[in-house]
Amino acid sequence: MNKFKIYLDTSIINFFFADDAPEKKEITIDYFDKYVATNFYTHGVSGFVIEEIKNTKNIELRENLLRKIEEYDLEIWPNEPNNEIVSLDLEYLKGKIIPEKSMYDALHIAFCTVNKIDYLLSWNYRHLSNINKERAFSSKNLDLGYLTTPRLINPLEAFNDY
Repeated sequence: MNKFKIYLDTSIINFFFADDAPEKKEITIDYFDKYVATNFYTHGVSGFVIEEIKNTKNIELRENLLRKIEEYDLEIWPNEPNNEIVSLDLEYLKGKIIPEKSMYDALHIAFCTVNKIDYLLSWNYRHLSNINKERAFSSKNLDLGYLTTPRLINPLEAFNDY
C-alpha cells in the first residue's frame, strides 16, 4: 500500500513555537512525533516553505524553524523554476481565491496540485484548511484541466488513532 504524501505548509512548523496557542502547539508536536518521525506518511515541504521561512524577520525564530525541518529530516521537494506552478498560482490570485498578500498560500496549493500531493496540512483556516477554500480550489483546478486537488486539512484530521 502506498503511503499518503503530505505537504506541510509553513504554519505547521510555526506552531512548534506558538506559546500563545498551547493546544495547537501540543497537537503539532504530537503529530510530528507520531507521524513525521516514524515515517507513517510521506511528509515534505517545498522550496516555497523554505523561502517563506527565510523571509521571517525574527532571526531566532527563522533559525528554529529551519532547525525543525532538519531535526525531523523533512524531505524538501524542489520547486525549480516551474511555469506551471507559477501560472496556477496566478490563476488562484486572479480568481480571488487567495488575496495577493498571501501569495505563498496560493503557491503551496499550486505546488501540491501540479505534483499530485494527496494532502496539504495547515493550521491556516482562513486561506487553506477549510472546506470552502478546498471547493474553490477544486473548481478552479477542474476549470483548468487538473483532475485532482489536494485535501486541505489540519493535523487533527490526519491523526490515525482518533
